[in-house]
Amino acid sequence: MQIVARHLMPRVNEALDSFRVVVLHGARQCGKSTLARLVADQRGGTYTSLDDDAARQAALADPKGFLADQGHPLVVDEIQLGGDRVVRAIKQIVDADPAPGRFLLTGSTNFLTVPSISESLAGRVRLLRLWPLSQAELNGTTPFPVESWFGFPSEARDRARPHPKVQMSRRDYMEMVCRGGYPEAIALPRGLRSDWFESYVETVIERDVVALGDLRRRSSLPTLVEWVAASTGSELNTQSTASRLGIDRATLGSYLAWMETVFLVHRLPSWSRSPSARPVRRPKVHITDTGLAAGLMGLDADALTVPTAPATGPMLETFAVNEIARLATSSMSRLRLNHFRDHQGHEVDLVIERADGTVVAVEIKATSSPSVDQMRHVAWLRDRLDSASPGAFRAGILLHTGNQEFTVGDRLQITPIDTLWQ
Repeated sequence: MQIVARHLMPRVNEALDSFRVVVLHGARQCGKSTLARLVADQRGGTYTSLDDDAARQAALADPKGFLADQGHPLVVDEIQLGGDRVVRAIKQIVDADPAPGRFLLTGSTNFLTVPSISESLAGRVRLLRLWPLSQAELNGTTPFPVESWFGFPSEARDRARPHPKVQMSRRDYMEMVCRGGYPEAIALPRGLRSDWFESYVETVIERDVVALGDLRRRSSLPTLVEWVAASTGSELNTQSTASRLGIDRATLGSYLAWMETVFLVHRLPSWSRSPSARPVRRPKVHITDTGLAAGLMGLDADALTVPTAPATGPMLETFAVNEIARLATSSMSRLRLNHFRDHQGHEVDLVIERADGTVVAVEIKATSSPSVDQMRHVAWLRDRLDSASPGAFRAGILLHTGNQEFTVGDRLQITPIDTLWQ
């Protein structure tokens, strides 16, 4: 399988230069082990995996002895399998010698939410998330600098170039949506991907979720994953969802948290700094990879290219949100991703907020013929923020499946989705 250069690599090296421990976590099969091995090779380190029975038993029997006297950085793959015993040994080692770059730990579960690990390594660790492959990584292109939107329009003019390099059709986008970003699934023939995704979910549930959690109704988990796939990009209404799935709200909340712990889904919080209207506080739930969603729902590019297909809009929204999340993770800027909706019906698919409080509002549409009217909620948010917090609103972006790129008003721009990787 061809090794794809990951845009998170510079961030990993930067973290190892400054922190004693770096944790690289993300979904199974997203490329963590490959990236960690490359880092270890480049920096003269060593690699071990707790997925290996012998290595795991040796680590649990004598953690400090297992971890000592190896080349640094020492990569410990699937650290969650070592539990508190191994993590506490790492803490003791790096406290005795606080030199940076001692350990690079990887995990297929969120390091901070694994119940078998109570030691957080606070003050010693840098946490980095690796997503499945982005389109820019697959194409071998430079990642789009999301931060440039905060300098719109001046920085946008500085970046001006003929667009696009490759003409993208609606079907091209749907092929990307259904392909997803898991390296092994991408390498498979198209007809086998659904089988891979089905087996992937079953493996993650049985191996990670059930093994780590005290789950009384494990049979509900596959149904919940299918519901998330079918409802991706929707606001989470716990009462109606629990009723529809035949489980109570507490169980739904617990199981969704487990889906996040193993990186099958992620929540997009509600943006709460409303200038004039009370926002709706429900988060949106997005599946981490649209290829996984398409595989579970039995959808292909033909089905999603049909103009009236109900799944096309939500799937494309999740695809674009996930691409931006990947870009934000590898960015040097601290960017928070949210969505916005108020009780008056104003809603924006994505609100990107910088640490200084400035925001960019993003709408995502499956149309190849975008219109100014499709930016009315973004324009509304701009006007309200200009009144309440002058300077906070930096840009409004409409991403679409056509080829047009132009400015349509004060700090408002229409641009193709493939801007994110072309």
